[in-house]
This record gives sequence, C-alpha cells and structure tokens, in this order.
Amino acid sequence: MTSTPDTPKQLQDALDNAKLHILNSRTQLKSYHLESLDDSTSGEGALSDPAVVASDVAAQISFLRKLKFQYLEQNAKDKYVKTIVSDDAPLITAASNEDIRLRNEEKKRRLKETKVKLAEKQEDVRTLAPLVEQDYEKARSLTSLATSLSAKILDAKLALTRLRQAHPHPRLTVSTATATLDTQIAQMQALDGELQTLEKRIEESKGKLKAEMGEVERLRVVERERTAELGLAGKEGRDDDPRLGGLYDWLQAALNIQCSVLSLKSSHAESENELRLTYYIDSSSSTVAKELVLTLLFIPNTRQLASASVRYDGADLELGDVIDAHVQANDTPGLVWAVLARTRAGCSAGQ
Repeated sequence: MTSTPDTPKQLQDALDNAKLHILNSRTQLKSYHLESLDDSTSGEGALSDPAVVASDVAAQISFLRKLKFQYLEQNAKDKYVKTIVSDDAPLITAASNEDIRLRNEEKKRRLKETKVKLAEKQEDVRTLAPLVEQDYEKARSLTSLATSLSAKILDAKLALTRLRQAHPHPRLTVSTATATLDTQIAQMQALDGELQTLEKRIEESKGKLKAEMGEVERLRVVERERTAELGLAGKEGRDDDPRLGGLYDWLQAALNIQCSVLSLKSSHAESENELRLTYYIDSSSSTVAKELVLTLLFIPNTRQLASASVRYDGADLELGDVIDAHVQANDTPGLVWAVLARTRAGCSAGQ
C-alpha cells in the first residue's frame, strides 16, 4: 500500500471519529445508569427492591461487556492501522504469530486454572460460612459469659473487701471453725448421753412417785376414816378405847415419814378450792435446800384441777407446757411429779 501526504491526516480524522477514548465511554455509562434508574419504579424504593437491583446490575454487566468488546475491537484496529502506516513497523511473521498464539494459550490455561481455584474458593466460602457463623455465635456467647463472670468476680471481691473491713483480725479461719465444730459435736454427744440418762432416771422416778402418790392417797383415805372414828370416839370419851391413841400416833408418824420421803415441808388449804404445797429441793450449787411452793386451784365443789402456779426460791417458774398438759388431763399427781422432776433436774444441772 502506497502512502500519500494526505494519508496520516485521513488516519487521524478516522481515529477521532472512531470514539476510542475511555472518558467518552464513562460519560455514556453514567448516562445509561441514570436512564435505567429513571425507568425503574421510583428512586430509593427501586434500589431497596432486590429484584430491581439484580436486574439493573445484570443490565450494567451486559453493557460493560459490550463496551469492553467494542474497546478491544477499536484498539486492535488502531494498532493495526498504526502498524500499516508506520515506516519502521516490525515485521510480522508466522513465527511471531505462533509465539503470540502460544502466549495466549498459556494465558488461557492460567485463566482457566484461576477460575477453577476461584470456584473452589467460593465453594469453600459457602461451606465454611455457616461454620464461621456458628463459631462467631459461640465466641459472642463466651464473650458475654466472660463479661458477666468478670462482673460477678468484681462483686465478690468488693463483698470480700467489705467483709474484711467489717471483721478485722483475728478472723475465724476454716481450721478454727472446723475445730470449734468438732468440739461442739463432742459436747452435743455428751449432752445427748446425759439427756438419755436423765430421761431414764425421770422414768424411774415417775414410777416411784406414782406408787408413792397412790400410797399417799390411800393414807389420806385412812386418815379421813381415822379422823371420823376419832371424832366419834371424842364424843363417847377417849378413855373408853385405849387403841385410839396408838392409831393416832401411828398415823402421824406415817404422815411424817411420807412428808420426809417427798421432801414435803407443809400442805395448807388456803380456801375450799386452793391447796398450797411447800417442798424442799436440794441444789447441787448450794448446801442449803431451796423452797418450792406449788399452788393448786380446783373447780369449786369438784375435784377437777383448774390451774396451778409454781414459785421456786422466791421467783415464779414458767412451766406452762407441763401445767397445761396435766390440767387438761386432770392429773394432779402427775403434775406434782412433773414439777418436782423438772425442778430437781434443773438443780442437778447447776441452774
């Protein structure tokens, strides 16, 4: 092909008219994007719709591919024209074409391998994404747990600091508390043994006291009979029957023995329904016997027990549970025995 002086000018004009510049294409792309947005339903509402956004992206990708192909085509034409009109253009031979083909094949092979690796990476991402999300949730829960535990540890430290300030040295240690507990357990076991012994003694004393109270009642009946006989004998004359004096002396001796056995100091009827019994109670903490006053109140004209009160060594004793139980059962001998047993047990314990 022969070149004329007007050939370069014609070539330049052809290149200018070919619109091969990227700036012009960028302007065209922006105008296309705005037109596509104008065609959609409405501004922000269209962008918020995933289907509209997906279709818009697909259209833009198709347009960019066409633009790229057009650019490559025009660029190839430009290079081809420059090569033809240039005086020092390189010589293109079959060997150079073969070399270019081999390089293109190598690039295609590398591109294919890269696509395969990219697909594998994408598959790995799809597979590992749920696992990563699970690990993230576990890490977040562990983080929240660690935060809460740190707050609890801080609160415990503050509470421990306040306790140390409120209870300065010497403080009770674990070993000291354990030793104190062992000592208290031993004491409780010893006291339990003593309690069982006292309960046995109380049961034995209860049996003896019941027997003695029965004997007392029998002697009271005998006393009333003897008193009636003495009253009749006094009318007829005591000298008529010499046995009455001996019986009277025997009765008084029996009553004195009974009172000494029961430690009964005196019994006095304050009124028709009130009986006051005074006992001597031996105390282990004192050599002098202390005085116990038991006041029994009965329902008038009956032998029904109404209430009772106890005074020991000048002070009132609170034995409401014992008194109420025996008052409800109308057990006067049992009440006397229970009060004496409770008082003697307290004296033997050093109270």
